[in-house]
Amino acid sequence: MAVTDEAIEKIKGMIVSGALRPGDRLPRESELAAELGLSRNSLREAVRALSLIRILDVRQGDGTYVTSLDPQLLLEALSFVVDFHRDDTVLEFLAVRRILEPAATGMAASRISDRQLDGLTAQLDGLGPEPSVEELVACDLEFHRGIVQSSGNSVLCSLLDGLSGPTTRARIWRGLTQQDAVGRTLREHRAILGALRDRDAEAARSWATVHIASVEQWLRSTL
Repeated sequence: MAVTDEAIEKIKGMIVSGALRPGDRLPRESELAAELGLSRNSLREAVRALSLIRILDVRQGDGTYVTSLDPQLLLEALSFVVDFHRDDTVLEFLAVRRILEPAATGMAASRISDRQLDGLTAQLDGLGPEPSVEELVACDLEFHRGIVQSSGNSVLCSLLDGLSGPTTRARIWRGLTQQDAVGRTLREHRAILGALRDRDAEAARSWATVHIASVEQWLRSTL
C-alpha cells in the first residue's frame, strides 16, 4: 500500500471508529502525524485527497475539520466523475437508474404528501398537451427528483440526482426523433402519479420501470 493510501486509511479509521466525528477539528499536523506514525508529507497528501472528496474541510488559518459527512455532500464526488462520462456509457447509467429509481418510487408511495402530489400534478398540467422537448425534459428531471425526494432516503436521492445528468441528452434526442415520445412520456408520468395517489407501491414501481426502460430500449435499438 502506498504511503499516502495508508495515511488515508488511518484517518478514515479514526472517523469510522468515532475518534473523529462530523464537525471535529483534527489535531495539529505534527501531533496527528506522530499519533498515526506518518510523515507530515504523507499526512498532508492524505488530507488534500480527503478534502477533494469532501470528507475533510481545510480552512485556511483555522485548521482542518471533518465535514458534516452528509450524503449529498459526499456524493458530489460521484457527480464530478459522472460529468466526464463517455457517450457509450449512457446505457449503463440508464440501467442503474432503472434498478434504483423504481425502488425509490415505490418507497415514495407511502410517504409522499397530498401537497407534494398536488404540486407534481400542477407541474404536469402547466406543460399543456404539446410541450417542447426541452420543456418536457426539464419537467421530467424535476418530476422524478420530487418523487425520489419523497422516498425519505437521502443517499438514494443523491445517487439518482447524480445519475440524471448523463441521460439528459439521450432523453432530448429521443423526444426529437421518436414518434409520440412526448405523448408517451406524459402518459407515463400521469400513470406514475396515479399510482402514487392510490398509495399503490407496486404499481408505482412498475410504471417507473416501464418509463425508464422505454428510454433505455429506444437508445439500445438506436445505437
